[in-house]
Amino acid sequence: MATHWIWQQPDWPDFNWQAECLAPLLRECVQAQGQLMGMAGSVSHSLSAQTELDALLQNIVTSSAIEGEQLNVGSVRSSLARRLGLESPDGDKVSKRSEGLAQLMLDATQRFAEPLTLERLLEWHSWLFPEQESGFLSRAINVGALRGDEPMQVVSGRIDRPTVHFEAPPRQGLEQQLDSFLKWFDASQHQAGLDPLLRAGIAHFWFVTLHPFDDGNGRLTRTLTDLALAQGEAQAIRFYAMSASILDDRAGYYRILESSQKATLDITDWLAWFLQTLLRSLQQAIARIEGVLGKSRFWQMHRESELSVEQIKVLNRLLDGGERGFEHGISAAQYQAVAKVSKATATRHLAELLEKGCLERLPGGGRSTRYQISFPGKSAG
Repeated sequence: MATHWIWQQPDWPDFNWQAECLAPLLRECVQAQGQLMGMAGSVSHSLSAQTELDALLQNIVTSSAIEGEQLNVGSVRSSLARRLGLESPDGDKVSKRSEGLAQLMLDATQRFAEPLTLERLLEWHSWLFPEQESGFLSRAINVGALRGDEPMQVVSGRIDRPTVHFEAPPRQGLEQQLDSFLKWFDASQHQAGLDPLLRAGIAHFWFVTLHPFDDGNGRLTRTLTDLALAQGEAQAIRFYAMSASILDDRAGYYRILESSQKATLDITDWLAWFLQTLLRSLQQAIARIEGVLGKSRFWQMHRESELSVEQIKVLNRLLDGGERGFEHGISAAQYQAVAKVSKATATRHLAELLEKGCLERLPGGGRSTRYQISFPGKSAG
């Protein structure tokens, strides 16, 4: 039989990679990971809990979005918050679907020290597809069980002329294949010389290639990756959402998986893509936490400043940044619009904020004068 899929290679699944090609990227990831963990340690408990909730929520929602499924964000947030003990349960807004997804994510990350067994994987699968709500599935699938005997293919295009992107290993022998994977997953945790981040990348690729379930393989693969990352960091708290960065390059994700699954057992290209994507998610988390720390330092410094409700609202908008945060500063006209005050009041408010050191004037004057937050320890420009 001509080799077409990676699992048909005689040495499958004996992966190899070019360590020297990956070394610089791996170093960057490890440094970013260390920086993030260090910063996370200086965030107060309540901010830390909120940041973790946001990261977990983002991870769940984006992992489903990769598969084209839009979740009810409020419902998932309520399920997570209740499990993290952050707010009172809001029974009305919680669906069995969001309960299952929250349970799945927290089982993978908070119980990272417990062994990954076939039973645990099957339980994960049943949480992904709560039976009572299986009406949303367009076809019958085996829930909490391995896939059926039909060939498992990933296809796109017309029904009469489909493009086969990937075909999974045959159903016969799947138990043994999974058993090999689970044994490796357990043993590799303590394997000297295998970096934990590379281990997470290998686990991701190996499991998604086995494609052991009728549906939900991608989401369970990404959950398993979160488990591997939590094991590597030896901590349950998550501050970054790798699925969000995968979603940002969804086409690239499917492209690299397809080309690697049709190639040799040298998975250097896949691991490079994996590490680049992980690095992006770590950098985004660092920027988010820098923002959180900057904001809390700012309000700490100005806790005695007597500010109006409108001034606080505008300052928070500027501090939060992002799409609505006026990254090039705010003008008097924009202040007027956000604070819903008159032109004269806007001018007076801005003058007060300058005087109290909350804002600084950006270069350029006249009617186009813009103002930005004056952070503690930064001289006014």
